[in-house]
Amino acid sequence: MNESRNSDPQSIAHDSRRPIAARGSAFARHSAAWLAKSGITPNAISVLSIVFAAAGAAALLWLTTPWGALLCAAGIQARLLCNLFDGMVAVEGGKASATGTLYNEVPDRIADSALLIALGYAAGIGWLGWLAALLAALTAYVRTLGGALGQAQDFRGPMAKQHRMALMTLACLIAPIELALSGSRYALLIAAATIAAGSALTCWTRLRAIGKRMATQA
Repeated sequence: MNESRNSDPQSIAHDSRRPIAARGSAFARHSAAWLAKSGITPNAISVLSIVFAAAGAAALLWLTTPWGALLCAAGIQARLLCNLFDGMVAVEGGKASATGTLYNEVPDRIADSALLIALGYAAGIGWLGWLAALLAALTAYVRTLGGALGQAQDFRGPMAKQHRMALMTLACLIAPIELALSGSRYALLIAAATIAAGSALTCWTRLRAIGKRMATQA
């Protein structure tokens, strides 16, 4: 890959994309094409993901069951759709910008933190949410560190972003049923603990892969 390609916003946006199978669906392609024609920028879509995440976090913390948890699940999915469409509008829609990488990463970290911190407090253990948010951010740091070292960005799990959000969504769907039946919050607590532990493991698997690639290149 030559220097001119590395400095091209379109190439940078393509090379730093997370593999997402849903990109190939007719819904995703048609929606991304419509967004590209609408005039909205990929950066604006990225920022919008923070709005949906913050709304979901607020609903989980402050609205009564079942609506709080269900609206949080909806907010998570809306946030993930933004994460899908910002890249598609940038690459397939030809709207990548010089600041696209920043907008692709920073809103993700804010959205992740808002949701995971809220999850910890909703589960009754605030520090666990903060720990999960810190470790989730660290997984992204390790991934981008690999990229900074000249390697392809490594999106492996076991608790990458899509896994974290899928687990939290599932917990939010189970939580109202559990609360109605037993008055407990174990679904939220287990999700927060699993995300924290899984994120720590993900950091290790990514660091190990980076180290192995560096050793073979030496």
